[in-house]
Amino acid sequence: MTETTLQARAKVNLTLDVIERLKDGYHRVEMVLHRLDLADRVRITVGGGKGLIRVESDSPLVPEGRVNIAYRAAQLIRDKYGMDRSITVSIEKNIPVAAGLGGGSADAAAVIEGLSMLLGLDLDTAGMMRLGTLLGADVPFCFMTGPALAQGKGEVLTPIPSGVVLDLLLVKPDFPVSTAWAYNNLKLSSITKRPDNAGMVSALAKGDKERIASGMVNVLEGVTALRFPEILRIKEQMMERGALGAVMSGSGPTVVGLFRDNNSALSAAEYFGKSYREVITTKTVT
Repeated sequence: MTETTLQARAKVNLTLDVIERLKDGYHRVEMVLHRLDLADRVRITVGGGKGLIRVESDSPLVPEGRVNIAYRAAQLIRDKYGMDRSITVSIEKNIPVAAGLGGGSADAAAVIEGLSMLLGLDLDTAGMMRLGTLLGADVPFCFMTGPALAQGKGEVLTPIPSGVVLDLLLVKPDFPVSTAWAYNNLKLSSITKRPDNAGMVSALAKGDKERIASGMVNVLEGVTALRFPEILRIKEQMMERGALGAVMSGSGPTVVGLFRDNNSALSAAEYFGKSYREVITTKTVT
């Protein structure tokens, strides 16, 4: 086999709490993450020896070269296993870029999984997750198949048994948000409301949509929405149009609304589609 295509699924933060700033500049976090059926399609092709790594995409917003985490994933595999074969990564971009939805991390995870198959490495999930940690704290979660409680820097993952499927609406405003900027501007002493992560874990396990909705809290909203108040307006408009709850995902700017069913989400999407280019109805996967 010289080529394979994988789905790289987006993620959303149902909660996000920042506990403390660590000495290395990173932060200790605790958050509940979920996978979506929204996904990039990542085609990985392996060629002859002593070749180059190349990343290409149908989106001009996807960077090329070492700045792309998918490129670094391919380089990591080549370096670790002493291989120099050419690798081409082609990304069909469906996940909005710089949106707080983990699209880059998902693409990197797909590259690790694809190269494991194509190069006969036979890595198990734990092995792929360990490699993912070397690229970024968000990457290991991309190898999971359902929701999880993420702790540490985000790489300590505890699966959450849950069979409930959540109907979601994603609205991404037309501006990017830097994750580093959001964390660097967070003042821990100014946080007034933190998520109840134990309660969210319980609500997911029981399939209680009302409780899930009421528990959607992200402490980074106070940073991002202060600079971009449009985020709060989108949240308010989602609630006015039937959302059970709404929260900013990651460092933003995407706002995630939880709806009672798909028809309710589609109705709200029609409204937001008049004002925003990136409006997506999606579901969680378990």
